[in-house]
Amino acid sequence: MKNYVKEGQKLPMFGIGPALIFGVGLVNALCIVLFVYVFKIGELNGIFVLMFKIVGVILIILGLVVWFIGALRSDMDASITENRLKTDGIYSWVRNPMYSGWWLALTGISFMWHNIFLIPAFFVNWGMMTIVLVNTEEKWLSDLYGAEYEEYKKHVNRCIPFKRS
Repeated sequence: MKNYVKEGQKLPMFGIGPALIFGVGLVNALCIVLFVYVFKIGELNGIFVLMFKIVGVILIILGLVVWFIGALRSDMDASITENRLKTDGIYSWVRNPMYSGWWLALTGISFMWHNIFLIPAFFVNWGMMTIVLVNTEEKWLSDLYGAEYEEYKKHVNRCIPFKRS
């Protein structure tokens, strides 16, 4: 994927991101169509509807905030073009905030259908993100930054934003 901004830039600007997020969104959409509209199974009722919708809204908001901070407030573009490892700000909470933000928001959207069979999509998407990131961007970053990146990985989570102690 050739999307370099300047001479000497070692990493692509967008990486595997667009394809990965498309895949995560596709899994969610397929699960919604299959379980809600085709098979029509797993729909919850009563208090569970409200609980799922509240969790869904929280995940959507959290996802958008994480994505916004990672994509638009972190100055990540400058780090990529200058070949610097970004480890501060939101990147001290999660190594992939833009992917994590989309993953959380899409999970929240799935919750809005209050269907028990959509919960496994959360884990499928997490697994898909993990496999793709380990085999692409994490290899690129490890090759480029070596021990610095390996140490960073020990202290910062790949997909779930939280501070490790």
